[in-house]
Amino acid sequence: MSSRLTDMPSPPVTELTSRAREIFRLVVEGYLTSGQPVGSKTLAGEGGLNLSPASIRSVLAELETLGLLAAPHTSAGRVPTESGLRLFVDGMMQVSEPTAEERQVIETRLSAPGPIEAALEATSTLLSDISGAAGMVMVPRREPRLAQLTLVPLGPSRALAVLVGEDGGIENRVLDLGAPTSASALEQASNYITARLAGRTLADAGAAMRAEMAQGRTQLDAVSRALVERGLAVWSEDAARRPVLIVRGAANLLDEAALGDIERVRQLLDDLESKQTVAELLDSARAAEATRIFIGSENRLFALSGSSVIASPYRDRDGRVVGVVGVIGPTRLNYARVVPMVDFTARSLGKLIG
Repeated sequence: MSSRLTDMPSPPVTELTSRAREIFRLVVEGYLTSGQPVGSKTLAGEGGLNLSPASIRSVLAELETLGLLAAPHTSAGRVPTESGLRLFVDGMMQVSEPTAEERQVIETRLSAPGPIEAALEATSTLLSDISGAAGMVMVPRREPRLAQLTLVPLGPSRALAVLVGEDGGIENRVLDLGAPTSASALEQASNYITARLAGRTLADAGAAMRAEMAQGRTQLDAVSRALVERGLAVWSEDAARRPVLIVRGAANLLDEAALGDIERVRQLLDDLESKQTVAELLDSARAAEATRIFIGSENRLFALSGSSVIASPYRDRDGRVVGVVGVIGPTRLNYARVVPMVDFTARSLGKLIG
């Protein structure tokens, strides 16, 4: 929806009459369900209104004057403006908490064996399936915790470094040792890292190692100390280069309703290609205590495509926010269903993060 419809500040829900609130609710819910404008004849057929089409049209005109509804075409149907959607989400929406079966499906899919990256990809796909839109997960900007690091000789001055994380992930790197190094020196360095630094992040392990060396509390010789530093540094550097965003289900945005506004969808897909910028938007939700909802032009990035973003931070075992999960799609997302799903998924993912 165009941002020009949001210039007028929306009134509080309490300022609407009970009749206006009910008609407004029916229009918004009808639009979110069908993606189509809702007219007075449709509303007159809804049970419980007991109003003539003429009376309903009068209320619709009043809601349009208040900036809560708009008529997108020459038809008599109305759709909520972005201001109207914000009023509905903040003051009227009745969320549908995930059922026990849905919670079990989410937890089962996220807890499959494998590295944390696999869980993050599963989360993004899951959110896409739940919402019928695109699911997004911002990868934690932090390093894995060490379980074991082994240095295997490949030649006189080269070695294979095998890092096993606590999450079960395994990564290999070939190290240029700079000088011929014995197999015993490689073994000593491997044993030192595994025995003394297991359970720490790479940054913490490096700091602890340097502190021990500075205080003369390590039994490592010069060659082994250099190996330890080299083995840890290669992952510290690599971790900072990892992608920060996983997007799945972008094809869901090309549904039948979207085909009538293909330019908006093209703009949205272009926005999604700019992953770094999308990550910055999600990063703005990190400070939130709960799920945040950005509707249309409320966020700068998606102002042109008029899309909504539902995002929730997830935390590690220490309660620190380490990333954000979210959904992006048209403003007619089923907020009442998707918001609690995103929130529960964030909490479930947080349980897996060390």
